[in-house]
Amino acid sequence: MKDSEDRQLRGGTRWRRFAVLAVPAAAVAGGIVFGMANGAIAANITVSGKAFKVGATRLEGDGFKQYGGVVYEKGNPVPRPVAISEIGHADLYNLCQSVNASVPGLPVVLRIEAGGGRQPATADGMLIAMDSLAGDATFTKIKIGQDATDLSAAAQEGSFGQSSEHVTITGLEQVARYTTAGTFKLTGLKLKVHAFGDAAGKECFS
Repeated sequence: MKDSEDRQLRGGTRWRRFAVLAVPAAAVAGGIVFGMANGAIAANITVSGKAFKVGATRLEGDGFKQYGGVVYEKGNPVPRPVAISEIGHADLYNLCQSVNASVPGLPVVLRIEAGGGRQPATADGMLIAMDSLAGDATFTKIKIGQDATDLSAAAQEGSFGQSSEHVTITGLEQVARYTTAGTFKLTGLKLKVHAFGDAAGKECFS
């Protein structure tokens, strides 16, 4: 009897630890929606320290801007450098977002899918702070080497920036730290928690 109770206690502890991670992780995976006054990351926003993955078969974006920036993790005064992309309006086809929310002894991946039919997922006033971006990109009327402060008041004077009227990215694979949008419409939303053996291979890309 005592062994059974101990197993239940340990199992309950693991699930409680997962729940603590899963709530913020689910919010991140869903693309935290905040209205931002000037499109820049607010100074009082801190990130979770967990990166999340975003994939799409195609992204169509109007009003693209990109420049360097930093984010801060809760309790860590050391800034993390990131690339910041702003998109005025984005259509994302076959959108996938995933976050690895595993704890010791409990593999867990939270995965969201949207925009898989004829109607893509859409975002207006979108901002992404990312570690990396991969895919095939085509830019329309691109300007490379702008002073970043001409693109965002929050950027550092003299830092590198670029912009484009339109961008198309196919095979999008992005590792991000933070996402905001004025509106984020997830058409055909599907969210699932994959745990234990079912978690293997469930991130959007390896």
